[in-house]
Amino acid sequence: MRVVAAMSGGVDSAVAAARMLDAGHEVVGVHLALSRSAATLRESARGCCTIEDAGDARRVADRLGIPFYVWDLASRFERDVVEDFVAEYAAGRTPNPCLRCNERIKFAGLLDKAVALGFDAVATGHYARVVEGASGRELHRAVDAAKDQSYVLGVLDADQLARAFFPLGDSTKPQVREEAAARGFSVAKKPDSHDICFIPDGDTRAWLTRRLGERPGELVDAVSGDVVGAHGGAHGFTVGQRRGLGLDRSALDGEPRYVVSVDAPTNRVVIGTAELLGVDLVEGHHLRWCGPAPAGEVRVGAQVRAHGAEVAATATVDGVDAVRVVLDERLRGVAPGQSVVLYEGTRVVGSATISGTGRA
Repeated sequence: MRVVAAMSGGVDSAVAAARMLDAGHEVVGVHLALSRSAATLRESARGCCTIEDAGDARRVADRLGIPFYVWDLASRFERDVVEDFVAEYAAGRTPNPCLRCNERIKFAGLLDKAVALGFDAVATGHYARVVEGASGRELHRAVDAAKDQSYVLGVLDADQLARAFFPLGDSTKPQVREEAAARGFSVAKKPDSHDICFIPDGDTRAWLTRRLGERPGELVDAVSGDVVGAHGGAHGFTVGQRRGLGLDRSALDGEPRYVVSVDAPTNRVVIGTAELLGVDLVEGHHLRWCGPAPAGEVRVGAQVRAHGAEVAATATVDGVDAVRVVLDERLRGVAPGQSVVLYEGTRVVGSATISGTGRA
């Protein structure tokens, strides 16, 4: 099988490429150039897609003796991931750019181009498993629960899964690093990248302010409706946020306050105490099924954050692009724009973008 190995320049994608080669596939390494300022060298564990990363990927490919190319998808990444991220925050929602990148770049842009060039599949260094099931290939959680990335792959459909390989799904991170060292890869001890790759300093609010500008507005108490503070732009806040509110708690009642909702049209940020945060109803749209779509009411596990806990729930599909998920227990800080990924055991059923929350 002819396979494109997506090589980010990190240890995971390096070992994934090596394992595909060991399995007897014809492998070509591809590094995705996603940044318009790739000349910036990595200065920490944050960020990716730098010239340094491309060089690391090339050195691994050379050691493996496989062809290596850099594909420029920076314009598409800017449009489909970065601009989408800005627009979602401007609308008062909290997006997950990693899911959008997997959906629109790695398993649309990359996979589509690979297939057009005559390749059969794409392999990545994600920690997840593809299992042959009765109805075709299924996406499952990784063996290493601490590294499991099935949540951010929950946007893949059955056709994409049919052409996807995740060679690290049965391994732990220490095992992958040990294997990289044994293979002589220079990236064996390279730190993992964290946070949002296009915001390397990790300051999302400042980054958004540079894009959207200062937009002064009011902080409003959820119960009384009183104005209790001011802010520089609703785009800098997300549901469940506690830090950075700029409030004097002693002037209230000493209890911590959290963002309860973000009203983008009025540029108001509504705050309240912790008990107002819990929700057990999640509504979603933009449905993506990793196999056959469930019919009617089904019992599932629901996860609303990449590193969050799975909660037992009942999901009801309403039409072609709406799902209603009733959680068995309340969760805090669930925001519109996030994704809810549904599981059946370890199998990923599919995902939806959260459009609303409440209490059932």
